[in-house]
Amino acid sequence: MVKDNAKKQVALLLADGFEEGEAVIVLDILERLDIQVTTLACQKSLTLRTYHGIQMQANELLSAQGDRLFDAVVMPGGPEGSVALAASKEVVEFVRRHDEAGKLICPLCSAAARVLGGNGLLKGRRYVCSGDLYKDVKDGVYVNQSFVEDGNLLSGKGLGLAFDFAFQLAYRLTGDAETTNFQADHIDYHHWRADQKL
Repeated sequence: MVKDNAKKQVALLLADGFEEGEAVIVLDILERLDIQVTTLACQKSLTLRTYHGIQMQANELLSAQGDRLFDAVVMPGGPEGSVALAASKEVVEFVRRHDEAGKLICPLCSAAARVLGGNGLLKGRRYVCSGDLYKDVKDGVYVNQSFVEDGNLLSGKGLGLAFDFAFQLAYRLTGDAETTNFQADHIDYHHWRADQKL
């Protein structure tokens, strides 16, 4: 991959009930690699309640983004959170617009099945999600792996794979294998490397 020195921009879509572990791990790893993450509340309030009842504050409202394009859109899981994202016409249009622009679409855990699969946004691509949610998905091809890449779609299986997912996303965005591997070593995460085969 060719290293891209421009600072990348990632939208992290959040709704009440989101899986905080997935969201925070991805945010942490991306920020370590100098990728700007903007947390977007996909509701009327910036204050969110996580899957485990923790209050967190988003950076901005999704409704305030207009036609802004990010380099990637990340959607964490969480039973209630992914259902809320899937039910939001604003979220569906935001994801569709980014997908059509060729930006990275990055669901984690239940988000692939619910948000993308539930709204016809997988478009026949290969993906992974948590549990047996894939059984209700009609327009994608489920692959039982830690994370799956198909074109601009990068999906991760669940919380336990959030580090792999985040490092793979960071590498896809930056193309910088050396720095990404260094950060994995820095936090003693030895299960992912930029040159691994998917």
